[in-house]
Amino acid sequence: MLKREEAFALLKEKVHDENLIKHMLATEAIMRSLARKFNEDEEKWGLAGLLHDIDYEETKENPEMHSKIGAQWLKEIGLENDIVHAVLAHNERHGVERTSLLDKALWAVDPVTGFIIAVALVRPDKKLASVELKSMKKKFKEKSFAAGADREQIKSCETELGIPLDEFLTLSLQALIGIADVLGL
Repeated sequence: MLKREEAFALLKEKVHDENLIKHMLATEAIMRSLARKFNEDEEKWGLAGLLHDIDYEETKENPEMHSKIGAQWLKEIGLENDIVHAVLAHNERHGVERTSLLDKALWAVDPVTGFIIAVALVRPDKKLASVELKSMKKKFKEKSFAAGADREQIKSCETELGIPLDEFLTLSLQALIGIADVLGL
C-alpha cells in the first residue's frame, strides 16, 4: 500500500489550491476517526479521504469527469481496488453504487468537512475548539448556511453507517480539532 507521505507528495503534485488541500486533510482526519470506530484499516481509510479529490483541479470545469480521472490515477499507481472504488463512488454523477462501509463513509464525510469549518468560521474566534454540537445542529437546519454541504448526504451517516447524526457531527468535529493547527482553525 502507498505510504501516507507518498500519498501526500502525490496530492501536492496534483493539487495547488490550499483550501482544497485543507479539505482533503480534513476528510482524511475524519475518515481515520471513523476507521477506528469501525475497527477498519486506518491507513487505508485515511488514504481514501486524503486522495478523494485529487483530480478536482483538473476536472472542476467538467464535473462529469470528477473522480473518474482520480480513480484512474490511483488505480495506475497501484492503490487497492476498494480505495479506487470509494473515490469513484463519491461522485454520484457516475451512478456507481456505494457498497462497502468505506464507500459509504467517504460519501457522508465529504460534505461534513465544509459544514463544520463553516460553523467554526462564524464563531467570534474562528476556532474549531469553540464549536459546539448545539451550534452545529442549529446551523444544520439553516439550508442557506453552507449551502454546498448537502444535508441529506451528511445524514446518510444514519442510514448507511448506523451512526446518529449528533454522534457523527461530534466525531467529525473532534477529528478536525485534532488537526486544527494544520487547518488554521
